Amino acid sequence: MPHSYYDFFAGGGMAGFGLGSDWQCLFANDIDAKKAASYRVNHGGGKELLLKDVAQVTADEIPGTADLVWASFPCQDLSLAGKGAGLAGKRSGMFKPFWQLVCDLTDEGRGPKMVAVENVYGAITSNGGRDFHTLAASFADLGYRFGAVVVDAVHFLPQSRPRFFIIGIRGDLRLPESCLQAAPSPVWHPPALVEGHNLLSAEAKERWVWWNLPVPASRESTLAELIEEDPKGVTWHSKAETAYLLSLMTDLNRKKVEAAKQLGTRKVGTVYRRTRPDADGVKRQRAEVRFDDIAGCLRTPSGGSSRQTIMVVEGRSVRSRLLSPREAMALMGLPESFILPERYNDAYKLAGDGVAVPVVRHLAQGIFEPVLKRNRLALVA
Repeated sequence: MPHSYYDFFAGGGMAGFGLGSDWQCLFANDIDAKKAASYRVNHGGGKELLLKDVAQVTADEIPGTADLVWASFPCQDLSLAGKGAGLAGKRSGMFKPFWQLVCDLTDEGRGPKMVAVENVYGAITSNGGRDFHTLAASFADLGYRFGAVVVDAVHFLPQSRPRFFIIGIRGDLRLPESCLQAAPSPVWHPPALVEGHNLLSAEAKERWVWWNLPVPASRESTLAELIEEDPKGVTWHSKAETAYLLSLMTDLNRKKVEAAKQLGTRKVGTVYRRTRPDADGVKRQRAEVRFDDIAGCLRTPSGGSSRQTIMVVEGRSVRSRLLSPREAMALMGLPESFILPERYNDAYKLAGDGVAVPVVRHLAQGIFEPVLKRNRLALVA
């Protein structure tokens, strides 16, 4: 019998790809019609998906009882690029109606065995740590044993994408020893998270656990091997466009390009345009390049500066173009069979808002599935 889950803020259903075929989605929810269309076409029609504002969803619209509730709630008000509204913001504030549904299900005797909430790293420190305190208190007040980890997709994919996960297990369930450790790990528990834990209430600390995850093997995939020579949805820039991009670079970044030329081999880098103050304090658009075989974090396309550019250097030749939709999906760990939205911006937004597939699989293997196995064995015993 497959494990069951609900997928809130489901987007294209990337969490489901990460959980895998041993998991069955009983209910999914999103408010974005374009994302819902992608979910349905990539999840066998997606009859389980309810296209509706989560604040308008009621518990009686949610069937059965789930082993896991997954929620990648909006990050805009919690991210470093946001305006600091935090959980009081219009978008990230959607955590509150989502959590009310978890409370309602619990009141009906349908409380999920596990709840996993995903967001940006900034969720730990936003509003001076008060938002993290609110998230922790939500789990503690419902009687969940819970803890948090920060997992960077770079362990599995050539993309720098650190994400915060807070994972709770219902209080009546047993926790496998393999999932726990006595103290924080530098791999999964950075100083900001340790400090956040130190500031929690006594009640929250009482229910806190330090999750233990296996350290993954060294990543084998590289950025260069994901880059298409003949991409669909984008075209290579003209020489003038590439020259303009180079003109936006500081001396430091131009030196990186020159160093790549000296190698005489194919070198793939990524470029983001950012607004930076110059020596006189005047803000100017700058192009910043990296050649460490890791893409920058995919973001939603709220303007040209947020779209990632590919730069390919081969000897004296320098070419550039936008990251293609298929490349963006590959950087999220989705299979080539994933059906892309037709419009570039829709595809890029879907990727930028998503959760990296192998990260979800790692959490499933390290925590979700061992917890379910431990408690099924307990029932048999």
